Amino acid sequence: MPMSTSSAAKGTVLNFNLSPADIERRAETLVAQGKKVQDGVAAQTNPTFANVIVPLATRQNEQDADYSVVTFLQNVSTDKDIRDASMAAEEKLDAFEIESMMREDVYKAVRAVFDNKSEVASLGPEDRRLVEKMELVFRRHGLALDKDKREHLGKIRMRLSELAIKFSRNINEGDGRAVLTRDELEGLPSDFFEGRATEEVDGQEGFVVTTKYPDIIPVMKMAKREETRERMFVVEGQRCPDNIPILQEAVALRLEAAQLLGYKTHAEFVLEENMAKAPAPVLEFEEDLRSRLNVLADKEIEEIEALKKADKQAVGKPYAGLFGWDYRYYSNLVKERKHNINDEEVKQYFPVKEVTRSILDIYQNMLSLRFVKIDNPPMWHADVEMYEVWEATEETFIGHFYLDLFPREGKYNHAAVWPIRAGFDRPDGSREYPVAAMVANFPKPTPSAPALLTHDDATTLLHELGHVFHGICSVTKWALFHGTRTERDFVEAPSQMLENWSWEPSVLQKFAVHHQTGEPIPEALVKRLVAAKNEGAGLFNLRQLFFGLYDMGIHNTADGKVDVKELYNKLYEDIARFKIGSHDTWGIATIGHMMGGYDAGYYGYMWSQVFSADMYASRFVKDGVFNPQTGLDYRYEILRPGSSRDAMDSLIKFMGRKPNNRAFLKSIGLNEASSN
Repeated sequence: MPMSTSSAAKGTVLNFNLSPADIERRAETLVAQGKKVQDGVAAQTNPTFANVIVPLATRQNEQDADYSVVTFLQNVSTDKDIRDASMAAEEKLDAFEIESMMREDVYKAVRAVFDNKSEVASLGPEDRRLVEKMELVFRRHGLALDKDKREHLGKIRMRLSELAIKFSRNINEGDGRAVLTRDELEGLPSDFFEGRATEEVDGQEGFVVTTKYPDIIPVMKMAKREETRERMFVVEGQRCPDNIPILQEAVALRLEAAQLLGYKTHAEFVLEENMAKAPAPVLEFEEDLRSRLNVLADKEIEEIEALKKADKQAVGKPYAGLFGWDYRYYSNLVKERKHNINDEEVKQYFPVKEVTRSILDIYQNMLSLRFVKIDNPPMWHADVEMYEVWEATEETFIGHFYLDLFPREGKYNHAAVWPIRAGFDRPDGSREYPVAAMVANFPKPTPSAPALLTHDDATTLLHELGHVFHGICSVTKWALFHGTRTERDFVEAPSQMLENWSWEPSVLQKFAVHHQTGEPIPEALVKRLVAAKNEGAGLFNLRQLFFGLYDMGIHNTADGKVDVKELYNKLYEDIARFKIGSHDTWGIATIGHMMGGYDAGYYGYMWSQVFSADMYASRFVKDGVFNPQTGLDYRYEILRPGSSRDAMDSLIKFMGRKPNNRAFLKSIGLNEASSN
C-alpha cells in the first residue's frame, strides 16, 4: 500500500493539549480579536469590499481552527474538567457570535457594500458570493427588525445555544447500562464477553452492557430472549430525561424566532437556504416515498411476524405484536435465513486496522492522493491516528486528518466528522491547509481477537471518510464556503455516494480479509452479502423517514402546539411500524440531530440519496469504479468547490445533466423508473 510514515507533519499542526485555563484564555482571546475586527469595520466611513467584507471573512479564516479546537475537546477528552471547560468556551463563543450578528453598525457597513452594485459586479464569483451570503446571514439574524425585536431575537438565539450545548453534554455523559447474565445474553458470540466488566447479579456473574453502539447493537440483533432485548430498548429509551424539556423549549423558541423574522414556521426559515427551498417539496418527497416503501414493508412485516409467532408458539406464549425491540433481531434473522448471512461470519473478514488501511488505499487511488501516517503525533488520546495528505504524483501538501475510532468514557458516542480547520488563502498569497477529525465508536480489540467490524461498520467508515475528504479536497478562498459547508440537504450526498463501495464485489475483495488467515473474503460470501443489500429496505428506510417526518412535525407547525415526546412515540408506531409497548420511554432525547444542526433538516439524509445514487450510477457504474478520470472529476467537480457554487451546479458539472431519482429508487429496492 503506498502509505508511509513520517515523524513530523507538514502544515500548521494544531495543539490539542490544552488545560481548562488554556481553553478559557483562548476563548477570551478569540472574542477580543473578533470585537476588534468588528469595531474596525463599523468605523469605516467609506465601506468597500476591501475594508469591510475582507476583514470579516479573514477573521473567520484565521480563527476557524482555534474555535474548533476549544469546542471539539468536549467530545473527545477523557478529562471531565477539560470537557466542561470546552463546553463553557462554546457557550462564550456562541454568545459572542450571536452578539456579532446583531450589530447594526457592522451590518450597515456590509449592507453598504452589498448595495454598491457596480463594486459587487466587478468582483470574482467567490468574492461576489461572499458579499451576498454575508448580507443574507445578517438579515436572517434580524438586522432588518426594529431594535426591540432584534434584541429579543438575540436573547432567543443565546438561549438556543445554551440548550444545544446542554443537550449534547447530556447525551455524551448519559450512557445507560444494564447487568445481564450469560443466560440472558444467549445468542451473543463468545468475543462479546471477553474483557467485559462484570458484576454479581443474584449470586451469578453478570456482564455490564451499555448503550454505546458496540454493546447495544449486537444485543438488539442477536439476543434470543425477548425480555433481554426489551430491557435494553427501555434502558436506551429512558436515557437523558432532561433532554425532553430542553427540546420542548427549543422547538418553541425556534418558532418564535422564525415568526419574528416573518416566516410562518421554523422549517420555512431553515429551508430557505437549502436545495428544497420550502417545506412543501420536502413533505411531498417524504410522503410519496412513504407510500412506496410501505408496499415493501408490508411483505417484510409478514416475514418477521411469522418468525416471531413461531417463537411464541414454541414456548407456549401468545403473540402480542411487533415491538421496537424486535426490529433488529428479526430483520437480522430474516437476512440470515434467506441469504445465509451471519454477522459473526462476515466480521471475521473485517479487522478494523486492515479495513481502515485498505479503505484509505481506495480513497488514495480514487482521488489521486497519497497519505502519510505520522509517528507519535500531538493528539488528544493515544488511540488517535494522524495522517498527512499529499498529491499522489507530486510534492504538494493538501492537509491532514485524524482518526479516533474506539469508544471510551465521556466520548461522543456516535460516528461523525469535525471539520477542524478550513483551507483558505492568506493575505500574502500563501495557503493554510484543511484539517478534519473522524470520531467513531467501533468495537475494541478483545484478548483473543483484533477489533472486528460488521459490514455496517465498514459502510459507516466509508461514509464518514467521505466527509473527511470532502473537507480535505476542498479548495476555496474563504472558510465560509469550505468543504462540507454546502446546502444542508446536499452535504450527505458525497459521503453516501461512497457507501456504494461496500457493496461492490471488486472493492470488497480488496479490503475484506480474514483476520487470522489473511485470505480475502470468499466470492460466494460477497455474492450473498450483495444479494441481501436491500433485504428489509422497506422497514429500514421507513425508520429514516420516521425521523424526517418527526423533525418536520415539530418544526413545521405555525402554532407551536406540539408535544415532542408524545409525537415521537406516536409517529414511531405509525411510520416505523413497530410498537413501543407500555413502557414510558422518550427515544428522541438521544437523537442529537434535533439539537445539533439538523433541525428541519433530517430529511436531507434521504433527499441527498437521490443525488448520491445518481452520481454513482451515471459515472462510477458507467465508467468503472476504479476509473481514475472519474475519481478526479468527482474530486474537482463535487468535493473541491465546497459551497463556492450551488450544489446543483456541481452536480450538473459532474454528471453532464440535472439529477433524477431513477437510480435512487432502484438503489432502495424500488425498481419503478420515474423522475422527480
